[in-house]
Amino acid sequence: MRKWLIVLSALCQFASVGCNKEETPSTGEKPAGSSSSAAPAKPSTGVAGDVIKVGILHSLSGTMAISETSLRDVALMTIDEINAKGGVLGKKLQAVVVDPASNWPLFAEKARELLQKENVAVVFGCWTSVSRKSVLPVFEELNGLLFYPVQYEGEESSYNVFYTGAAPNQQAIPAVEYLMSDKGGGAKRFELLGTDYVYPRTTNKILRYFLHSKGVSDDDIHEEYTPFGHNDYQTIVAGIKKFAVGKRTAVISTINGDSNVPFYKELANQGLHAQDIPVVAFSVGEEELRGIDTKPLVGHLAAWNYFMSIDTPENKTFINEWKAYVKSHNLPDGDKRVTNDPMEATYIGMHMWAQAVDQAGTTNVDAVRQAAGYQTFRSPSGFDITLDAKNHHLHKPVFIGEVQANGQFQIVWKTDGPIRAQAWSPFIPESAKKVADWTYPWVCGNCTDPKFPSSGAMAHR
Repeated sequence: MRKWLIVLSALCQFASVGCNKEETPSTGEKPAGSSSSAAPAKPSTGVAGDVIKVGILHSLSGTMAISETSLRDVALMTIDEINAKGGVLGKKLQAVVVDPASNWPLFAEKARELLQKENVAVVFGCWTSVSRKSVLPVFEELNGLLFYPVQYEGEESSYNVFYTGAAPNQQAIPAVEYLMSDKGGGAKRFELLGTDYVYPRTTNKILRYFLHSKGVSDDDIHEEYTPFGHNDYQTIVAGIKKFAVGKRTAVISTINGDSNVPFYKELANQGLHAQDIPVVAFSVGEEELRGIDTKPLVGHLAAWNYFMSIDTPENKTFINEWKAYVKSHNLPDGDKRVTNDPMEATYIGMHMWAQAVDQAGTTNVDAVRQAAGYQTFRSPSGFDITLDAKNHHLHKPVFIGEVQANGQFQIVWKTDGPIRAQAWSPFIPESAKKVADWTYPWVCGNCTDPKFPSSGAMAHR
């Protein structure tokens, strides 16, 4: 009898977010519910007559517009594609687009607006981790569902978020391993340069622990941060050149937004070439390079889970569909528009959500969340991508590409196939034992023991 009571209690966690009060929202210690003593918010179904409303939450102005505008555009393209095939549950999807304007508190306001005023069924959005952290309490309070499409620092797993971008072991760690290899140049010294917010600082914390595990001392690691919108990298690049004297050095860049343009221009101005000091970027792709003369940057690197240059039938279809959409909607810059990794992640996430809704037979958030786990989708990269029901992350391949003169990337290294995300880093001592597993008996995103211990349930996941 006790065993069945445990199972019933676990099912209650999944079937109704009101069965238990929520612990601290951002820690992932319990499925989302009410964050106060009031009754839990009733999740929106997003259904309004013959349409299902879908929220798009991306900056269309401000410092992050250079990166996020294309995610809005590809989301609208994907909605058109799904609608052309009959929609979801026989209903058309209708986009509700808002502009949080690269303003982190405004992200939270716009998220609340989408969930409470617009009653959307799901939200696709955010780029920076500070924007995701800003909206996370809103989604957990209101039991909304967010698909987040950009690489991030890990150290998180929320009941209300599906992470379709890379975790550090799907981007940052493989990139540094490549730089340390003979093929990657055998780097011995590392400049960790980023924008001053949670993603670069946490990623670099992980990388510092990782480098220590490989025998790299703190004397050979230098961290430096600049604010969003920073545009003067003359002193910083000169400092990198000085730091590199005496040992093979590589730069790990977590600069975000339009600051990448002056940074790469300054590399060219000071003649810092890839063969001397390679730069590997985690937030620079085809879109960010469109406005830069890339000829002086040939050989510098980026690590992603997708590049436009990938030669697969699926990618050809994706690119052709994108080009047709750009042309038919007369988007700015026309045939100069490109595809990139976060666009592919958005595309995958939207299709997986649509598949989950069709499987669940409803847009109810709790039902869709359960159906979303283990969804698979044939991605433009050519791999069958799986959404992990336990930690809410995608299994993703990893690619490292060299910048080419035409602004594209030549792939120089890749994994054999998709790898599972690590929501918590094994290199940070306080994180190494943490588990993110939203399935029974763990039912948590940040714990070291299952919520519902039973015989054989204590195996680490």
